Amino acid sequence: MTSLQESKTAFSARPVAGHIGAEISGVDISRPLDATTVEQLKAALRTHKVIFFRDQDLDHASQIAFGRQFGELTYAHPHDDAPPTGFPEIFTIDPKRYEERYGKDFKSQVKRRRYSYFSGWHTDVTAAVNPPAASILRSEVVPEQGGDTTWTNLVAAYQGLSQPVKSFVDGLRAEHRYGGDQKPADDGSAYAKRVNDNLLVAHHPVVRVHPETGERALFVNPGFTSHLLDVSPQESKAVLDLLYAEITRPEYTVRFRWEPGSVAFWDNRATAHLAPRDLDHLDVERRLHRVTLIGDLPVGPDGRESDLVAGRPFTADHAVVVD
Repeated sequence: MTSLQESKTAFSARPVAGHIGAEISGVDISRPLDATTVEQLKAALRTHKVIFFRDQDLDHASQIAFGRQFGELTYAHPHDDAPPTGFPEIFTIDPKRYEERYGKDFKSQVKRRRYSYFSGWHTDVTAAVNPPAASILRSEVVPEQGGDTTWTNLVAAYQGLSQPVKSFVDGLRAEHRYGGDQKPADDGSAYAKRVNDNLLVAHHPVVRVHPETGERALFVNPGFTSHLLDVSPQESKAVLDLLYAEITRPEYTVRFRWEPGSVAFWDNRATAHLAPRDLDHLDVERRLHRVTLIGDLPVGPDGRESDLVAGRPFTADHAVVVD
């Protein structure tokens, strides 16, 4: 256990898996934090990639206030035109919302086409040229069984590659868009229309250099990565399949059991996560709320930044096109 001490607050960070994740205790994040505590939490996040809090009494306002101590927040989500009134930074994750918006057959579309807000391995909003730097997710209502979230350490995944493969992928770039290689185009669904009316496409380095730690991390994910650039479709699929197998190796992951009042805070530049896939057959309620910190442009080992292909950077003043 790593102890973190300062004049007003003493808290601990207990690692919970071999490569990623730590549970923070001894701090009330519903209250303003002093500068030293904020810096220590940043250090814990850099080290553990995702940190967890239990038994926190947060509402929308206090979650936003907590997040703003670590940076400016984005708008709720590139496709969400109805965040909670007065809280445009809050993105509510609740399957019932998607059914209300996109129809009762939304779940079947998800299973058939694999694109959604809430299933599949992904790093948040990498379709944007400046994906969020970090995400903060709190639980409001969670089922008694199921509904766990899993994170993976993309730095460890990169480090697990052989040196020749590292050298190869260091120079690659990839296209990111909603739906990844399963583009929701022209299928007549309300969700596909929302994606295409608010198109975000970016070209990112396959290996991202973390702006604070200097660590190299794999920066591809099945939820958003469409294909590798400058290679054949067959080569792209083969390489991405190899990298996806690496980033989802169990030894790089941590699985979190949600309880009411739980909070997860993760570095979006060094992790991917998997939302629960075990609830479709259960009649349960699950509602969580997320805020995200505005990110910078990813940079590859060659020093080249990401390129904007469609849309605009994802910031606080994002506007959703609704037709």
